[in-house]
Amino acid sequence: MNIKPLEVTIESGLEATMRDGTVLRADTYRPAGDGPWPVLLTRTPYGRQDAGVLSRLDPIRAAARGYLVVIQDCRGRFGSQGRWEPLVHEGTDGYDTVCWAATLPGSDGRVAMYGPSYLGYTQWAAIHTLPPDLRAAVPEFTWADPDDGLITRGGAYELGLVTHWTLTLGFNVLQRRYAGSSTRLRRQLEALNTALDGLIGHTYWELPADEAPTLRRLGLPKPMAGHWSATPAPIPTLTVAGWFDAFLQGSLDNHRSARAGGTPAALIVGPWSHDNQTSQIGETDFGPIADAAGLDGDRSLLERELDWLDRHLRPDPDTEQGEPPVLLFVMGAGEWRRFPAWPPDAVDAPWYLRAGGRLSPDAPPRSDSPPDTYYHDPGDPVPTLGGALLLAPQFPAGPRDQRLVEQRDDVLVYTSEPLRTPLEVVGRITVHLFADTTARSTDWVARLCDVDIDGISHNITDGVLRTPDSDRTAEHVIDLWSTAHVFLPGHRLRVQIASSCFPRWDRNLGSADAAAESSEAPTVPNAMPIARQSVYHDAARPSRIVLPILRSAAR
Repeated sequence: MNIKPLEVTIESGLEATMRDGTVLRADTYRPAGDGPWPVLLTRTPYGRQDAGVLSRLDPIRAAARGYLVVIQDCRGRFGSQGRWEPLVHEGTDGYDTVCWAATLPGSDGRVAMYGPSYLGYTQWAAIHTLPPDLRAAVPEFTWADPDDGLITRGGAYELGLVTHWTLTLGFNVLQRRYAGSSTRLRRQLEALNTALDGLIGHTYWELPADEAPTLRRLGLPKPMAGHWSATPAPIPTLTVAGWFDAFLQGSLDNHRSARAGGTPAALIVGPWSHDNQTSQIGETDFGPIADAAGLDGDRSLLERELDWLDRHLRPDPDTEQGEPPVLLFVMGAGEWRRFPAWPPDAVDAPWYLRAGGRLSPDAPPRSDSPPDTYYHDPGDPVPTLGGALLLAPQFPAGPRDQRLVEQRDDVLVYTSEPLRTPLEVVGRITVHLFADTTARSTDWVARLCDVDIDGISHNITDGVLRTPDSDRTAEHVIDLWSTAHVFLPGHRLRVQIASSCFPRWDRNLGSADAAAESSEAPTVPNAMPIARQSVYHDAARPSRIVLPILRSAAR
């Protein structure tokens, strides 16, 4: 099939044979003329003709800019042969596909890759295999280590993300598996839809959570750890991330790894979530300059990406190359800023949890301050409310009013005095929590919030740490990932401490025995032990949040 909209020729179903004989299929978008052109490749598990994929990639616009665009179905997905195994084959298949794409008619032999999410992961997987024809990449909104935001984080299972993502990808899995039996296919699709419809009331509550009973019954493959390499990138990369994306820190870590390779490495981070790059994220409107359709009141994000690719695939000697490579949207200030590197130069500033729910830059002076306590009931977990997440639509990402969460008895809240001057926090944040529990194992969830002059508390960033054998007081370091946020005069800093964030992360039942005894949390909540949690904030055990304050703004 060949059609020519806007002087771009689309050809569907091109076949690439992998080293093991598996055939993967792709569509191409060719510019007008005879070429040759550099190839812009993406590999997707979501369907090469999926409307959402095409809207995000805009292959016609990219082809009109002079790129031979190739969109390929991953192994075991839609038009491609083979078995779908998330993460497993993207390295070797990526290498083979880059080599194939470089030889397509009209190709000039140079290949670049682009695309978000899993499409970004396929880029890093290919980069690490060192295909000789791969010259540049633009990975967006993707992870680095799967055990830091994709499968687990801080030892807690990414229940909300893995369950919903695996179920939604399951439609094509079942359609392929039962293609020869309409009756069995209908029955399995009904079961899948039931699981999706019952996510909040049933599916998320199934135990044991990390064994995913519904996914196992349907035979749906979920991502497994072990498919990751932190080797530096030998080619130029432009990494795109969002402060409220579930894979924020992975994107930042990928950028740092790329920069370590000595090749050009650029970074753009907006106030965006995984699937929303407009100006309205969560309950906050960051203004028209934050919208990826007209970044900083100028060109769109895609146009900037194509401009960057032009500089590396067909450089113009007259083009200026002097801009700092890191472009960050600084929340609170509501502006884009350029930096020479990530993370920017900053000073670590501790803010201490104090008695009476106070948060202060001054360390606690006394050693006899009693701990704060609360009770964690796995049958009544703290609900997920905003954040850097990727869950079902009922749980939108971004800044959300936290006051309902903060009113719970199982959430500790520590709040500073109103600020007199702006506090510019840019970089990675950690919480050092001295705490203990009566449970055999527990989770510690820490969250940084900005409380405005009206008393509304909005989440900025958070993290989780699962601690086994927690029967003694210890210092627990919780990684809250990174942000770029200015706390304005009159605003207050706030830190939340809890032991759950459900269904984002699975519930820690406190002991292996409780998981074995219980099968459905809503029906048998009393089978789960309620734990007494103690948080210390005295001179000997100074619980604190450590904020990276821009050196230019530090006193």
